[in-house]
Amino acid sequence: GDAGAGGPNQVALVIATMIAVFIGWRRGHDIEALGKAAADSVSTGIGAIFILFAVGALIGTWALSGTLVAMVYYGLQLLSPNYFYLTACAISAIVAFSIGSSWTVVGTIGVGFMGIAVSMEMNPAIAAGAIISGAYFGDKSSPLSDSANLSAAAAGVPLYTHIRETLITSIASLAISLTVFFFLGQPGDFDSTEKMAAIQNAFGVTPWMFAPLVIVIGLALFKFPPFTSIFLGAIAGGILAVLVAPDRVLRFADAPDVPTALAMLKGVWRALASGYTSTSGFQPMDDLASRGGMDSMLNTIWLIVTALAFGGVVEKAGVLDRLITPIINKAKSDGALVLSLVSSIIATNIITADQYIAIVLPGRMFKGAFEKRGLAPVVLSRAVGDAATPTSALIPWNSCGAYMAATLGVATWSYAPYAIF
Repeated sequence: GDAGAGGPNQVALVIATMIAVFIGWRRGHDIEALGKAAADSVSTGIGAIFILFAVGALIGTWALSGTLVAMVYYGLQLLSPNYFYLTACAISAIVAFSIGSSWTVVGTIGVGFMGIAVSMEMNPAIAAGAIISGAYFGDKSSPLSDSANLSAAAAGVPLYTHIRETLITSIASLAISLTVFFFLGQPGDFDSTEKMAAIQNAFGVTPWMFAPLVIVIGLALFKFPPFTSIFLGAIAGGILAVLVAPDRVLRFADAPDVPTALAMLKGVWRALASGYTSTSGFQPMDDLASRGGMDSMLNTIWLIVTALAFGGVVEKAGVLDRLITPIINKAKSDGALVLSLVSSIIATNIITADQYIAIVLPGRMFKGAFEKRGLAPVVLSRAVGDAATPTSALIPWNSCGAYMAATLGVATWSYAPYAIF
């Protein structure tokens, strides 16, 4: 389940790495060479790790500045009683693409959408499927997404090249999703005026709160390095918080004995490092705005480091060759090789119960085979991203599937038929 990402999977990978080291040593490999293979493998994920830190910092300052709340506030204006499922999917997709996290979307506006669905007597399984379908569009195709960054890193592809290719399949699947949810919609009445008034009273939402989002998108369009774009967006969120909500920053800093300027700096610094905790009194939005921080990414980074180390040792020891050679030999065409990769990814998601392992290990296992066939690395990264990221939400014991079910209150097998990726 979800708790597996908090330590058990990492410990299992460390133990598996030691076993792989023993196998490699028995097969004549030097211990130091195996250690170097692990270190070299981990080094390939350093870029993704720094981007993860930047994403955590960004979420923290965007929560502090009110940018996340503003997304929900203006998103609610798009709600239509007749097209609720379609709207839920579309808003989830927009917000997920903006922040790069399906878990954040599901845990914030997703919970709100589920409450609205219940009050409107709509099908909760369809509502959950619509939210997840939209959320995973962003998770697959946003340059802020940790899984997108990891997919690109695993295949050795520049991030924006990977994003450009992934958007082709992601937009197509989103269009199909929106069409399906349009026809699944049903008439009904819902007035969001009261909720919007409560948000405005608690947070004082203005269009200026979208400034950090505009900065990140602008930098991305000019093809600034992902870490630079994201971290500057995080800094912009902190500056915006000081300008539009200084009282909120001072309350969060909780430093009455220091000068105001230092207290402001402390508040922004805390949001960058450990995330923001909202205490506005409006619980739905407090839940949305209490999140982020670099340290929120440590479990994911821990998992990535151990998975990469395991993959490096297994590859050096020659275990991967013995595993994938029969599969490659049976794959007589490029299409069969891609299908074998997708099958391996799904199997890894089922067995290891974590999407990051399903991205890293098959990506490393098939990289050499794709190179020998003359297939572009972006074909590998796109297949890894399209297969590993969304299918993780369809497996009940996978960390993603367990999280989605627990957060939305709908069993995995119930929403799975409506999760259209």
